[in-house]
Amino acid sequence: MIGTLYIIATPIGNLEDITLRALRLLREVDWIACEDTRQTRKLLEHFGISKPMMSYYEHNEAARAAELVERLQTGVSVALVSDAGTPLISDPGYRLVQAAITAAIPVVPIPGVSAVVGALSAAGLPTDAFRFCGFLPPKSSQRKKTLEQLKTETATLIFYETPHRILEALEDVAAVMGPRPVVVARELTKLHEEFLRGTAAELRAELASRPSVKGEFTLLIGKTDEVQADGTPLEEAVRAAEEQGMPRMEAIKQVARQRGLSKREVYRLIAGDGGR
Repeated sequence: MIGTLYIIATPIGNLEDITLRALRLLREVDWIACEDTRQTRKLLEHFGISKPMMSYYEHNEAARAAELVERLQTGVSVALVSDAGTPLISDPGYRLVQAAITAAIPVVPIPGVSAVVGALSAAGLPTDAFRFCGFLPPKSSQRKKTLEQLKTETATLIFYETPHRILEALEDVAAVMGPRPVVVARELTKLHEEFLRGTAAELRAELASRPSVKGEFTLLIGKTDEVQADGTPLEEAVRAAEEQGMPRMEAIKQVARQRGLSKREVYRLIAGDGGR
């Protein structure tokens, strides 16, 4: 008999966000592998759950993965949780999942809270295409290099950021990407949850004006929709397609596909420029 590895999402703030399935499995599994046993113990005690735990974090991941796979192969069931949110999403767990798959151990996701999806759903930015990029590099030079590489991306970009680097990150976003729409989601699902919307420069000024900058941040950068990678405005791209004999609506559809936009978005943006 072989055990099962469950990848269980846990709340990122509000404990009511945990799913009934997650609670049931946390009560049923034999072991819980977690980033910080102290943090997970708070969650378990809140729901009256008592289970043996072992730490599983960045610096012991390789050794722990091998140990957990050995246990799983004897029929033991294991739940992997992170301190908050969905394991593996900028959290440890990749090595364990890979090792379990290699050993033909069933890996079952128990979905739930994710700051990425939570922030995106309420940000008011396009959701038809998005790209999660984890944490931005801590050094400005590397951060700017990363942003330059993403500058022409047509999807909404999503990053995690720390409170002590958010001002610097916004400064570099403004310098590299210009005045495109930006949303900063702070303390998602918690008492002081907040969404700030504007350009990177505006949001930096707002946060810099506060006595202190605290909390966990999710940074979202709106996709480039006015200008293509070669600098061609939308209306010019549509007109160029029309000049090749394409009906206007077909031209709009083609430009929308090229930019990663919806036909409605392209039509709205052109109309906003006067409908030339």
